[in-house]
Amino acid sequence: MLSGGSSMSNLTELGFYTLAGHTRSPRDVVHEVPAAEALGLGAGFLSERFNFKEAGTIAGAMGAVSSTLGLATAATNHNTRHPLLTASLATSMHTLTGGRFALGLGRGIELRSRAIGLSPVTSVQLEDFAGLMRRLWKGEAIFGHDGPAGSYPYLHQESYFDFDIPIVLVAIGPRTLELAGRIADGVVLHTYFSDHALSTALDAIARGAKSVGRDPASIRVWSVLATIGDHLPADARLKKTVGRLASYLQGYGDVLVAINDWDPAVLTRFRADPVVGSFLGAIDDRASTDQLEHIATLLPSEWLSAAATGSPAECAAEVARQFGLGVSGVILHGATPDELAPVVSAYRAVRPALPEYPANPGWVA
Repeated sequence: MLSGGSSMSNLTELGFYTLAGHTRSPRDVVHEVPAAEALGLGAGFLSERFNFKEAGTIAGAMGAVSSTLGLATAATNHNTRHPLLTASLATSMHTLTGGRFALGLGRGIELRSRAIGLSPVTSVQLEDFAGLMRRLWKGEAIFGHDGPAGSYPYLHQESYFDFDIPIVLVAIGPRTLELAGRIADGVVLHTYFSDHALSTALDAIARGAKSVGRDPASIRVWSVLATIGDHLPADARLKKTVGRLASYLQGYGDVLVAINDWDPAVLTRFRADPVVGSFLGAIDDRASTDQLEHIATLLPSEWLSAAATGSPAECAAEVARQFGLGVSGVILHGATPDELAPVVSAYRAVRPALPEYPANPGWVA
């Protein structure tokens, strides 16, 4: 069934990130999630941070104050919890929400993992871990597991479990994207993906899927689009665009530059800049407006243009255009539901004809 036009139906193809950025007020989720439902957004995503955004706590709050919104971690890391705790997070959320939850996993940032005493996450670990989750959710008792995800004498939840919970992989680089095509039900891409990067990502997912006999169309793929309209104050726009992209370049700039086919010499100059080098934390969390204005001079307009900016109507048109590039969902990134309201209203007028996606953001049908 296709949907389109200006119906006030739920926009199951659109999502948002709750507690976007570097929140110091996790209780904001209690307002943001009902506001997203009232706006008609289809899915809410949570990016875990080790301060105020622990996945189990915030996901539980999201489930408790929602009734229609699909929910997903995007992402948590499999190696920060015992497998039974992660499995239980998923089954608890699945039953709490009536099947609206997807477990989103990611590699994390290697430098940060090493700093806290964790080894970098590998593809074979993620594949092994996903297999463990699916076996546990089907009620299996697992004895003597010794694989890439770890050694466990005994893993079991309940023998009567028979749950289908989608696994979503957050991916940037080609190896992870191909892995997602092999093992995941859904994929969440990354903010500031150019059309070239998006096409490259979809090709990698398809390669992975076909390598194991899967139909690429069976995988839900979410574009993550910075959606920062000019109805927001100028300093907020600067933080949510320049500041956010600069923070990504701090953490994993090489990967982002490679998949976008951007000039690596620009990244070298960015890293060598004394203002950039003065930050011990994320630029979008720490930088002043003056500092962000300086950093803006280091970033080509081409890099910042991979976003939805301008008037609400212009933002909405860019959101709608993403579906023509081949994705099955768009996460409006970097803004709260209240901030997104004018864009979503404008989007309803240009909404393309799309399949009627399930509420759960991990399923395509």
